[in-house]
Amino acid sequence: MVPPSFPQPLDRPPGGGRPGRLPGPQGPGRLVSGNQLSCPSHLFGLPATPASVGLARRTVDELLIAWGVREVVRDNAVVVTSELVTNALTHSASDWIVCEVRITDGVLRIEVEDQNRGPTLPVPGRPGPDDQGGRGLLLVTELSSDWGTADVPHRSGRIVWAELATDADEPAPP
Repeated sequence: MVPPSFPQPLDRPPGGGRPGRLPGPQGPGRLVSGNQLSCPSHLFGLPATPASVGLARRTVDELLIAWGVREVVRDNAVVVTSELVTNALTHSASDWIVCEVRITDGVLRIEVEDQNRGPTLPVPGRPGPDDQGGRGLLLVTELSSDWGTADVPHRSGRIVWAELATDADEPAPP
């Protein structure tokens, strides 16, 4: 029994009978009532060094294991994370990188924010058969359902994001 001085639990969702969501720059955001949506998410920062690629891969893998994400989705997410972090290190001339991983409505979203000091936007390359690099965004395109870029509001920075379905029956192509 709840003591009378505490509010009683509601038999209906907050915000009246309509738990609508307010639109935000990345789609539906917080509930109209002001409550945040409860979805798994994790934010972590990394120095812009080559060792951060491995750390980002391990962090994402461990998070997705803890969240119960299927192995094929986890494996694809780790590759996508590796490519996005590698591109941020290689092309943005950043001192730091911030990664965010979250799941909302059956979609795993990976965001990598850099300081946007590079001269161009990320685009898939056209590597020759003997080229050592240039395949990262081609992999991201194949393994994710969507990806893109966005400027960080109110400061210099860029977010490169990718989304993967977490509830699909068919695995993504290798």
